[in-house]
Amino acid sequence: MNSSVRLLVSLLLAVSVMPPAIAQDEATAGLPLKIGIIGLDTSHVVAFTRLINDPEAKGELATMTVVVGYPGGSDISASKDRVQGFTKQLEDMGIEIVPSIGTLLSMVDAVLLESVDGRTHLSQARLVIEAGKPLFIDKPLAGSLVDAIAIDLLAARHGVPWFSSSSLRFGAQMPTAIGKVVGCAAWSPCTLEPSHPDLFWYGIHGVESLFTVMGSGCESVVRVQTAGTELITGTWSEGRIGTFRGLRDGKTGYGAMVFGARAIAPRGEYTGYGPLVEEIGKFFRTGIPPVSNAETLAIYAFMEAADESRRQGGASVSIDAVLARARDKAAGVR
Repeated sequence: MNSSVRLLVSLLLAVSVMPPAIAQDEATAGLPLKIGIIGLDTSHVVAFTRLINDPEAKGELATMTVVVGYPGGSDISASKDRVQGFTKQLEDMGIEIVPSIGTLLSMVDAVLLESVDGRTHLSQARLVIEAGKPLFIDKPLAGSLVDAIAIDLLAARHGVPWFSSSSLRFGAQMPTAIGKVVGCAAWSPCTLEPSHPDLFWYGIHGVESLFTVMGSGCESVVRVQTAGTELITGTWSEGRIGTFRGLRDGKTGYGAMVFGARAIAPRGEYTGYGPLVEEIGKFFRTGIPPVSNAETLAIYAFMEAADESRRQGGASVSIDAVLARARDKAAGVR
């Protein structure tokens, strides 16, 4: 068994033994779970709160309520310049704002970690995990593959469930009657942020769409980059090919074309944040992530392998090798 397979097996086993996310006592049974938000520097915090705290919310949305937020922030302009505005919007919605993560954790059952700067996620997630609170970590999962694996190892050690996903995974429906999926071409905007690996910042949306169609099992990655475009080709098991096209020049948008054994058809249209937030509610209630942690780490390994391919002038890079190096480094993170 190779090193990356051993890693993925261990991660799947860790998830399988995790307890239900939140055990309510008699006093709280049937009441909505209290949710705290860490990092008020993205429009997601307002959009998610409106969905969750809507008086007419039904189904999974009605099983939770956002009660408190911690502003957070970073030195990235896309983050720090928006904290004040989004914090004010949450205050106007009746959400209490507190000065520390520790205070927030004492008030909630579960956490939405929304900080835009993925470099802050390991340190913030550590506090949440050590407090035993299940958490959803918004994209990017972390500022590096090493940090992403370290978060997972820490959560497994403490028996705390987590998941991370782009909203593009949920809502859009797979085309029917196409037969076995043999390939996929996905695309999304792909702006770059120098503080993060290239695809982590925004390309994650299209890469997540690609993996939603193709599943785990990507073995190698080749990348071509120009000023306005990324083209990453992944080879999956059984010789299946999946591509991600990152858009910076010309018309941008989101989508995927699915190649099947019997037909070729587009993946369904994106339907907004609602389906993701419903999955978050179900996850907090059950402790079972809707996408396995192993697949999420495979997505980030794919993106890291794309960076390595660029550094090597477009050479093919093994996902196994990338995962093995990152795992060895993550094992030393405390």
